[in-house]
Amino acid sequence: MEIFDYDNVLLLPRKCRVESRSECDAGVELGGRTFRIPVVPANMKTVVNEPICLWLAEHGYFYVMHRFDIDNVAFVREMHSKGAYASISVGVKKADYDAVNQMAAEGHVPEYVTIDIAHGHADSVRDMITHLKATMPSTFVIAGNVGTPEAIIDLENWGADATKVGIGPGKVCITRMKTGFGTGGWQLSALKWCARVATKPIIADGGIREHGDIAKSVRFGATMVMIGSMLAGHEESPGETVDVDGKLFKEYYGSASDFNKGEYRHVEGKRILEPVKGKLADTLREMEEDVQSSISYAGGRKLNDIRKVNYVILGGDNAGEHLLM
Repeated sequence: MEIFDYDNVLLLPRKCRVESRSECDAGVELGGRTFRIPVVPANMKTVVNEPICLWLAEHGYFYVMHRFDIDNVAFVREMHSKGAYASISVGVKKADYDAVNQMAAEGHVPEYVTIDIAHGHADSVRDMITHLKATMPSTFVIAGNVGTPEAIIDLENWGADATKVGIGPGKVCITRMKTGFGTGGWQLSALKWCARVATKPIIADGGIREHGDIAKSVRFGATMVMIGSMLAGHEESPGETVDVDGKLFKEYYGSASDFNKGEYRHVEGKRILEPVKGKLADTLREMEEDVQSSISYAGGRKLNDIRKVNYVILGGDNAGEHLLM
């Protein structure tokens, strides 16, 4: 098995078939809707909030609202009242089941539900998938997080419509240091491994540090890419603004951090400061342009044309050109 990550893989270009990169379509379909780019901001308290989610929905982007200190029933009701689709996160506790039941009873059924727990290959996730499918059969269910083909097969068989791949590769995740487990350091390789058995969409979650990593994720099997640190730290982003020697930063912390939990128990995340980057809309536009450029380098016109290219691994035992496989 090849072991590699984003920073030691490069994709190989093919003959360009467009006059302008702007001709390339970076759009992607997920759950019956088409979105402008294969990117979703991480469902974390310092990345998204209600106003950001509404803006994303209104401007053609996919979003997943986080599940911390939020009334999911009220959120879904509010999004629907504004003509927007609702995409929420749930855990696997009794309160999550109660919220699902209340949404179904009220007729405010979210279009997307992400079962969001750190170790998603679990009977508790199986039970929640079963409950969601029984209670809200029209809802598109994303389940995770996982990092092995065995987990992908189980989640799909349990009824998940998509899976989320990534155990601890994020910038503020310390799972591998705290537990000795995870996909941190080989996330891209883990994605390739999981995609070989997947029959439904995969959302690659974590480890993205550059815009080019989006294209690499698509090449190795991702339908969508979840990004945290690069989409945190904007003017609109939640989280405290901190002045350090005259420079502005926004706090960014992991969902399993004590900052998010409010207590130091089972901590697998940390807090960092991200430089304020400007407007979120500008970053998303730049991401779209860069993905269009990636498609043109792949010799294609559509996003999935990126999957047709060969690649090179730089350094290590797997170094060299790797033909399409």
